[in-house]
Amino acid sequence: MAAFAGYNMPISYTNIKEEHHCIRNGVGVFDVSHMGEFIIRGKQAADLIQKVTSNNVTKLEIGDAQYSCLPNHDGGIVDDLLVYRLDEDQCSEGEQSFLLVVNASNIEKDWNWIKQHNTFEAEMFDISDRTGLIAVQGPKATATLQKLTEVDLAAMKYYTFSKGTFAGLDNVLISATGYTGSGGFELYVQTDQLVPLWDAIFEAGAEFDIRPVGLGARDTLRLEMGYCLYGNDINDTTSPIEAGLGWITKTKKGAFNSVEIFLKQRAEGVTKKLVGFTIADRRVPRHGYPIENEAGEVIGEVTSGTQSPSLDIPIGMGYVKTEYATPGTTVLVVAGSKRLTGTITKLPFYKVSE
Repeated sequence: MAAFAGYNMPISYTNIKEEHHCIRNGVGVFDVSHMGEFIIRGKQAADLIQKVTSNNVTKLEIGDAQYSCLPNHDGGIVDDLLVYRLDEDQCSEGEQSFLLVVNASNIEKDWNWIKQHNTFEAEMFDISDRTGLIAVQGPKATATLQKLTEVDLAAMKYYTFSKGTFAGLDNVLISATGYTGSGGFELYVQTDQLVPLWDAIFEAGAEFDIRPVGLGARDTLRLEMGYCLYGNDINDTTSPIEAGLGWITKTKKGAFNSVEIFLKQRAEGVTKKLVGFTIADRRVPRHGYPIENEAGEVIGEVTSGTQSPSLDIPIGMGYVKTEYATPGTTVLVVAGSKRLTGTITKLPFYKVSE
């Protein structure tokens, strides 16, 4: 266990490697109830979200989810988040409702940031403390969870969601999303429903040797897929264009925070890029290690690194000067007195078989 964002969080239940392979090959469960959840509702709810996020929220139909980020005013990232367009049963005529899911360590920061931009006809509700979140991930997740609901899980497309009865609990939000690359679902419930939900999932997954999984394997899984972790790979000083998140940065949608900066970066290019690299050594690259070119000049810095359980080699991500970002380029990672030979690699590191 370790302290994280005000919670005591499980790093591992058995060991990280075992839990990692459990997700890649079977089914595992994360309790990620520490995440933050906001409801934005009203006639101009979409206008507020459009102003503060980089993606185009107007493209969302009811039942759709979207990955996005909150740009600051300097081209950096306040946080990355998920945006869900909810049904309008609780809305008055002409109103829309959205669920925003943010990182646990940024709940207060994100709330204040969005609130200061709320010059629109939009109501905001922080439901983080009363919302629980269980992530069930892996190739056996669908078979496990289908026993507990009449919602056709196999028919759900990636980044969509449905609300329904699940394990006898009403109004569960079932989301075809995750942070592992191995498929699965995320289940949002009231906090008092968490224990019965957890127990039902483990009973349903017993035949697949379902396991609880901690934050350690969550990190190795996301890194193998090249997914960014806020505070490591993206932060208030990194641009989504630099971070390879241009696909969630819709500069043609109209005015939003830092759009002029992103338009300029698209037109002129950026001076650094987030890349993946493998290491020809057994030593793991760590956050903050300098990255050099073959002439010994510093060209960047490691943001994330681990021993990949799936590939059995050290992998990492980091920012390098743009001219060194081409896959196949040799770089050196400075680990104390030792220089580890690395090769820039196209992401993801690991391709999950269908």
